[in-house]
This record gives sequence, C-alpha cells and structure tokens, in this order.
Amino acid sequence: MRDVPDVVDAAKRGLLGRPERTERLVRTLLPKRLALPVFASDALSSVAYAPDEIFLTLALAGASAVLVSPWVALAVVVVLVTVVASYRQNVRAYPSGGGDHEIVSKNLGPRAGVLASSALMVDYVLTVAVSASAGAHYFGTALELPHGPELALACGIVLLLTLVNLRGTRQSGRGVALLTYAFMLGTGLVVVVGAVRHLLGGLPEASSAVFEVVPQPGFDEGLLGLAGGLLVLRAFASGSAALTGVEAVANGVPLFREPKARNAATTLGLLGAIGATLLLGTVLLARATGVRFVEDPATQLVLAGGPVPADYRQVPVLGQVAHAVLDGVPWLAVGVTALTGVILVLAANTAFNGFPVLASVLARHGYLPRQLHTRGDRLVFSNGIITLGVGAAVLVWVLDASVTRLVQLYIVGVFTSFTLSQLGMVRHWTRALRTELSGPERVRMLRARVLNALGLAMTATVLVVVLVTKFTRGAWVTVLAIVGIGAVMTWVRRYYTRVSADLALDPDPAADRALPSRVHAIVLVARLHKPTVRAVAYARASRPSTLEAVTVALDRGEVAQLEEAWDALDVPVPLKVLDSPYRELSRPFVEYVRGLRRASPRDVVVVYVPEYAVEHWWERLLHNQSTVRIKRQLAQVPGVVVAAVPYQRD
Repeated sequence: MRDVPDVVDAAKRGLLGRPERTERLVRTLLPKRLALPVFASDALSSVAYAPDEIFLTLALAGASAVLVSPWVALAVVVVLVTVVASYRQNVRAYPSGGGDHEIVSKNLGPRAGVLASSALMVDYVLTVAVSASAGAHYFGTALELPHGPELALACGIVLLLTLVNLRGTRQSGRGVALLTYAFMLGTGLVVVVGAVRHLLGGLPEASSAVFEVVPQPGFDEGLLGLAGGLLVLRAFASGSAALTGVEAVANGVPLFREPKARNAATTLGLLGAIGATLLLGTVLLARATGVRFVEDPATQLVLAGGPVPADYRQVPVLGQVAHAVLDGVPWLAVGVTALTGVILVLAANTAFNGFPVLASVLARHGYLPRQLHTRGDRLVFSNGIITLGVGAAVLVWVLDASVTRLVQLYIVGVFTSFTLSQLGMVRHWTRALRTELSGPERVRMLRARVLNALGLAMTATVLVVVLVTKFTRGAWVTVLAIVGIGAVMTWVRRYYTRVSADLALDPDPAADRALPSRVHAIVLVARLHKPTVRAVAYARASRPSTLEAVTVALDRGEVAQLEEAWDALDVPVPLKVLDSPYRELSRPFVEYVRGLRRASPRDVVVVYVPEYAVEHWWERLLHNQSTVRIKRQLAQVPGVVVAAVPYQRD
C-alpha cells in the first residue's frame, strides 16, 4: 500500500506536471506573440465590463444621461493612452521587474515604495475576483443558465486559473494566446461591422432599446446640478477600470525574452492601441443601438408604461451590441458573448503573472516572507500563485460574486501605484538630467519627463475622482486594506532586519568560534528499550564532559520498574529521576536543563532524544507527542543543543 506522501506526490505530478530543471528557466520566457495575450488580457477585459459600469452608472439619471457615455469613454481612453506612454518609459528605465515598487522606493523612499506595493497587491487580488465574477455572469448569460450558480462558478474559475498557472507561465501563455486572439478578432469584427452598418444607415437597435429608463430619486433633472456632475465623475471612475493591467507589464519584464525592455515596451504599445480602440468602439455602438443597461431592471426599466417581464434577463453591453450588429448570424454573436466570458477569465490570468513576480521582488527585499521568493517545481513562484488564488476566492465568497460590489473596491489600488510611480519617474528623470548636460540623450530624457509628468497629472486626477466618488460606496475598504498590508510589510521588514542583526558574525571572529568550557550530555528516558539504548550509545560516542540519563516520575510504579531494569542491564550511565507532582513531563525536564545552564553559562548542554521512526503518517497519532513539545521549548534555551536519535525498524 502506498504511503500518503507518495500518493500526494503522484497527484501533484498529475495536476501540475513533472518538476522542471533550473536550466530550463530560459525556455519559459515569453516571446511577444505570447506576452501580448498573457499581459493584455486584463486591459482587454475592460471592453467587457467597463462599458457596463459606465452605462449602469449614467442610467441612474435616465436614458438621456446615457447619451454622454461616448465622452466618458473618450476621457478614459485619453488617460489609458497617456498611462501606456508613461509606462513605456518606466520599463525602459527599470527593466529588472521591480516595477512600481522599485521606481517608488528608489526615488521617493522605502515608505512610499511599501505603499505602492501594497496598493498593487490589493489591486491584483481584486482583478482576479472581479474578472472571475464577471466571467461567471457572462457564461451564465451565454449558456442561459438559471440564476444562482454564479458564486460557485466564479470560485471554480479561480481554482482552475490557480492550477493552470501552477503548471508554468509558458504553458498557461500558450493556453490563453489562442482564446485572447479569438476575442480580439471577434470583438474587432463587431466594431468594424457595426461601424460600417452605422455609416450605411443599416444598424439595427439593441433588444433592450424598447425599454424606457426611469431616473432614480435625486436625479430627476438628469445630469444637471452637482448630483449630475458627480454621477458623470462616478461613471468615469468606474470606466477607468480599463487601465488595470498596464502595471502588470512593468512588473513582468523578467518574463519577456531578450531584449526584455524593448519587448515589454512594444507589448505595452499594442495593449494600449487595441484596448482603446475596442473600448471606444463598443461604447459608441452601444449608444448608436440604444442599449439599456441598469443595476436593477425591475425598478429602473419600463416597457410601454408597465414593468418589465418577470423572466427578463439583462444581457451585458457588449453582448447586446454583438447581437444587434451580427443579427444575421446569431451563432456568431453567441460566440462573441462566450469569448467575452473567456477573456474575463483570462484577465485574472494577468494578475497571476504579475502578483507572484511582485511578491518575489518584495520577498527578496525582506518585505514579505522569503517563501514567496522561491520557485516551485514548474519554475514559477508557486507560493505567490497560491496566495493570490486564496485571497481572490475569499473575496468572491464574501461579496457573493457581485461585480458591482467588487468594482466599488477596485481601481483605488492601481491608481495609487500609478500616481506614485509617475511621481517617482519625474524625480528619476530630474536627477538624471543633472548629469546629462547636452546631446540627444538629454532630449530623450526631457521628452520622457514630460510624458511621465503628464501621466502624473492624469493619474492623480483620476485617483482623487475615485476617492471622492467611491469612498463611501466601498473604496474605504480598499484604503484600509492597503494601509493594513503596508503595516504588515513594514513589520516583516523590521523582523528580518532584527534577525539579520542577531545572526551577523561578531566583529571579533574568535568570539563566534570559541569552544565551550565543558559539554553536559543528557539522555531523555521514558522507558528502557532499543531506542533508549541507541541514544545512550550515541551520547557516549560523543565523549562529553559529563553524561547522565534523566527520566521524569509520572508514575512511581513505572519509575521503580525502570530503575530496576536499568540496574539489571548495568547501563554505564547514571539514571536521575525528576519529581513531577502534577504529572507533567516537559516542565520539570526543561527546568532541570535550564538550571544546568544557569549554573555553568559557559558550558553547552546536549540533550539526546530517542525517537521511534514510524513508517506511515497515521502511525504518529498512536505515539506520545511529549518529546515534540520538549524539543520546541528547549530550542528557545541558549546554549542547549537537541539531538534526535531515530530508531528505524529493520
């Protein structure tokens, strides 16, 4: 019968594949044709849910308010193009993969770097949660599933992505490339065909155009007044989710093939161009086809003066546009809707490529546990992937896979890191220009500083808008999470600094190499059997200064039998019995060892603990675990060494 560790190892290999040799790491690097779908899927996914958020926010003020949706989308696109251009400068200046953390830490200080990193980590977790939840809703619409299974489906998506990414970056890249390119082609086809039909005057209305949108209380005057202005800003803030994913390229530069910086900059440019075109095209077509998309159809939509049908199921904006534009080939519209759900899932995959790399960099610098810096069997940062998957699944579960509720927590993190990163880059170029007095390189630096300064102005403006419009609607939770994670990272850094100081060699090397005055050896004895005899033999072989066997009197009758057997066997080591009136094993023994150390601080005490090595994990449950507690407590006593002496059955 196979032991549990063997079964677990076999299952692990079946799910994740065989371990990869370190020498094969270079073969896992991504060419541009794979890097684009791997890193662009997050930004491209905004074509699926950013229009939804823009429309449902503006719909609060009625159908007339939706007419400004193209202008809101245009503002988002302007910010997107500016940020992409700015981040192209980032990856060229800092190609190491530290991304925003490295830029902010080097130019604004470590505290600002911690803030930027914690904001990015929160954003990555939210990216997975939002994308999985939105994907679940899209799949439900495309497959006409009944209401209710979205939560289980979203959690299943997170689990599937976690397993796929644990198999390796290149393997997951190959898997997503075809689907991402199919989404680009399908959505691009919708935009092009829709534009042509609109210009020719043959663009039909969306299925929801027959509904009338009822303004909600407080928005009876549409977009007029302060409330209307704030509503437009809220729509812009929600639509700015389109910018998430840009930072993943800066953090994932090490995953690119050489020349890394140039390939990453090219990928960023393609990402911005494709994302901006598809987003703006979708919103323009949604307005042209009269799409209606609201948060609560039962209260916000009216059909011929009456309520909407009870069985009415609202289709997302892109799905409505696809069905209107491709009304002659409905199967193709269904395919585009299904691909939209796929791209939302793949958007989460972008975070699975960015978060582990960022966590590895932070762990290398001492801000996160060092386990996050090591690569797993498949040459990926397995611990970071698992951490991200667990965090996203918890968020999906707590918020019931609600895209609207999750989006309220979104964007704050990414725009915090955007703003700090752009400020850091402005300072970087300013410092560099002090030494570059003339020539084409100075001109390039000046141009780069202007781009980063423009990016700083725009991202800071968006951050203020997001905080003002979304703070009371859930963004405060994100702010609290960013501060909390930053505090934990600071504590971890201080802990590692303190440990490093404790473990550093003394200035006088002789002090760390000094031999102890004497060595006291103690054999812990519970009963006289083969493991005890072997432990005594090992202790004698080490030739300590003094050697004794020590037992704790938990039962007087058993102690008397032990002493009798000890004398009968003529063991050449004295047996000392410690009294234990409260039948404790660990406390009297540990206190006895502490007493020896106090009496002779310059001596070393070596405790030999006999152990029976079991064959199966479940057999450990049948053995007393007192020695485990003793070893754990003695590990905290200075000058005490614990030596486990295992006994294996022949």
